[in-house]
Amino acid sequence: MPLRLIFMGTPEFAVPTLLELVAHGHEIAAVYTRAAKPAGRGMKLQMSPVEQEARRLGIAVATPATLKTQDALEEFRARQADAAVVVAYGMILPQAVLDAPKLGCFNLHASLLPRWSTAPSWPVIAKPA
Repeated sequence: MPLRLIFMGTPEFAVPTLLELVAHGHEIAAVYTRAAKPAGRGMKLQMSPVEQEARRLGIAVATPATLKTQDALEEFRARQADAAVVVAYGMILPQAVLDAPKLGCFNLHASLLPRWSTAPSWPVIAKPA
């Protein structure tokens, strides 16, 4: 069942997930990513890898400096997403944003939990080398 999604990510690590969501027929209502930053010798603005891919795919891109304003929240809600998929976005999402999509927000994270974690609900999956 295809869903209407908002994708939130910034680095190259997040690009494969965006591509898989598109390949599986999900409608990407918008991509949220961090704003372009100066980089390289000429300090030219460099779009994030996720923004570059979204633009190549013709997907709307949003680069808000914050998601804590009412305007940012209204823009997010206006996209009427079923869910948001978050992969290394780079900003903490306020509760109002987390609550906006019908099915919620899903955060995909690559790191394993540290072995010294004391949270009983978070089992250690592998010991660091």
